[in-house]
Amino acid sequence: MRVARRLQLLALASVASLWITLLVFSDIHAGILTLSAVIAALVSVALATVLARGIDTPLAELHDTLRSLSTGRFSARPPLQLRGELGELATVIHRLAEQLEGQTQSLRGEDTLLSAMMESLSEGVIAVDRGQRVVRINAAARQMLGIVAATPFPVDRLPRQRELQQSLQSAQRGAEPEPLELRYSNKLLLVTARPLRDGGAVVALFDTTRTRRLEMVRRDFVANVSHELRTPLTVITGFAETLVTDDPSAESRRQFLETIRDNAQRMTRIVDDLLDLSRLESGGWVPALTDVSVEAVFDEIITALQPAAEEKGLRITATIAEGAEEITADRVAVSQVLSNLLNNAVRHTEHGEITVSSIAEANGVWLSVADTGPGISHEHLPRIFERFYRVDTGRSRGSGGTGLGLAIVKHLVEAHGGTVRATSEVGKGTTISAFFPERTPSRDGSVPHNVT
Repeated sequence: MRVARRLQLLALASVASLWITLLVFSDIHAGILTLSAVIAALVSVALATVLARGIDTPLAELHDTLRSLSTGRFSARPPLQLRGELGELATVIHRLAEQLEGQTQSLRGEDTLLSAMMESLSEGVIAVDRGQRVVRINAAARQMLGIVAATPFPVDRLPRQRELQQSLQSAQRGAEPEPLELRYSNKLLLVTARPLRDGGAVVALFDTTRTRRLEMVRRDFVANVSHELRTPLTVITGFAETLVTDDPSAESRRQFLETIRDNAQRMTRIVDDLLDLSRLESGGWVPALTDVSVEAVFDEIITALQPAAEEKGLRITATIAEGAEEITADRVAVSQVLSNLLNNAVRHTEHGEITVSSIAEANGVWLSVADTGPGISHEHLPRIFERFYRVDTGRSRGSGGTGLGLAIVKHLVEAHGGTVRATSEVGKGTTISAFFPERTPSRDGSVPHNVT
């Protein structure tokens, strides 16, 4: 309507100017001249109004379209039925709107793809702008650092770890700091910071806790294997040299040979256990599931170990709870698990009794072996299922254990989808239990050789 008002004022000004000119320089009667001026003014205003509406309405539509585009509503379009210069202007605005909408959709697609890629990473990613604000952070970084704040938020809300802050500040100054490892909330994090062109920085976080733990386990494993094999090798070498260089009596020779044989058998058991453990850990063994009678397995292992228990004056009892008479598992694996647990209980219990039991739960059965031995202290209990871990090194080695039995038990049970647990009290005994879940029997799979 602004154009219409301006045209109306222009028409009135033109009529007024003409009226004044005629009044001054014409002989026409003033009244007639005034009446004529009024009529001319009305006609001019009417014509101006009609002409202005043809311009004012399209301009208003173009104005509304441009305002919508400026506020981000790129779907707005101007009318294309206009003619002349306004029509050309409407066409230009229409093309501009299409380009803006296309570019916006492309940017949104790229942003969605970038967000999806960041969220799919197991590494943490943090992006900081030049205004010291965190503008992007993926779920992995939130989990590592315990951050729940919505972006954007100030970098002050990031953990105040000196190494992390120094690396971030260095990257924001344009440098490329060396990757560093820091400890945060019981985690080891590898931090890499890189500068951005606009003065910001991006930080990548990689959780190396498991990697470092595996490296430590590997180092311990190599050291333990070397130690376990060195002892029998030293004995074998020593007695063999004695037999070669000396001429011992027949009785001494027999004792030396028996010692050599025992240590060679011990090395064989260690190697066999290592092969079993390697097969289990690599997933190369799959349990052949079938219906297993718990009573039959109990009778088998108790009969096999009864002489060793009676020699030490130990009593072995078995209890089977209602509903726990049968499990779905690999028959040989169940026997190996219970034989191993019962064998450990007999070796480490000097007096009292050992109880083998089965208890039913809603989704499976617990098989347990409880003894009245010396027990295991609290600091050792979480690690007894590790390879070569010994609570009492000298006694375990002297009793013939390889230090791998419980590790094999753990992997055999976990191959069934179950779990193991241990409870103990120093001076009162230890209970180790294996849970076998309910499963559908399968004919696939092979069975590892007997585990000692």
